[in-house]
Amino acid sequence: MTTQTETPPAGAGARRSWLRERSELGVCVLLLALGVLVLTDALTMDVDIAQRGPVGPKTVPVVVGIGLLVVAALLAVDVLRGGRGQAESGEDVDLSEPADWRTVLLLAGVFLGAAVLIEPLGFPVAGALLFWGAAFTLGSRRTDRDALIAAALSLVTYVVFNNLLGVPLPGGPLMGVL
Repeated sequence: MTTQTETPPAGAGARRSWLRERSELGVCVLLLALGVLVLTDALTMDVDIAQRGPVGPKTVPVVVGIGLLVVAALLAVDVLRGGRGQAESGEDVDLSEPADWRTVLLLAGVFLGAAVLIEPLGFPVAGALLFWGAAFTLGSRRTDRDALIAAALSLVTYVVFNNLLGVPLPGGPLMGVL
């Protein structure tokens, strides 16, 4: 008993199938572009090395850029040799359900709102709104408790970055108080 199989037509359909089977190459291209961007930015930095010693502000970006390029190359080799990422098998993920775009769009709105408000209101207020908005969007309905936690988390983050790490964050109207 013999069966005949049809060979797929060559051309655009075969090319699309080849790309679909190796869709992880898109991640490789993204990592490659990001690595080139980081390396270009790091190597064109205007820094006086004589004052800083051999390890300066270029070191970490150059290491990260080279790491991105290496990971992109290794991933590309793995994909071209037939390696594939495994499908999500988490116990709390139902792959048959559609994506929750409402939550994604609300979170994006919260992040964009915080980015717009950080300059006029300062980090403590914008950060508190960001933390509270993210908690509300992700399902928490204890608004009184969440507001207190968001304010405390935002103030602690501001103090750690501004005072302990020396990374200046905009204080907004609270600049004189903090």
